[in-house]
Amino acid sequence: MAIVAQFKVSGCSAEKYDAVIRELGPGASPPGQIYHISYGSHDNIQVIDVFDSAQALENFGKTLAPILAKHGITAEPQVNEVYKIITP
Repeated sequence: MAIVAQFKVSGCSAEKYDAVIRELGPGASPPGQIYHISYGSHDNIQVIDVFDSAQALENFGKTLAPILAKHGITAEPQVNEVYKIITP
C-alpha cells in the first residue's frame, strides 16, 4: 500500500536542503519513492514524499536520518495511506 509522508521540517534552509540532496547522491531518489516534493520559503523548506510502502520509507530513513542530524535538521513525518494517485 502506497503511503504519503508529510514532514514537519525544522532548521532546513534551501542551502541545507541542497547539501542533503548532494550527500544522498544517487540515493536522493531511493527505491520505492514515487514522488518527492520540496516547497516553502528559502529559509524554511518543507517536504512531502510518496512511497510505494511504509517499509520503503523506513529503509530510506536509515540513510537519511544521520545526514539530516549532521546538518541540524529535524523532520517529523505524518504518514497516511494513499487512497488514489492520478497521473496525467
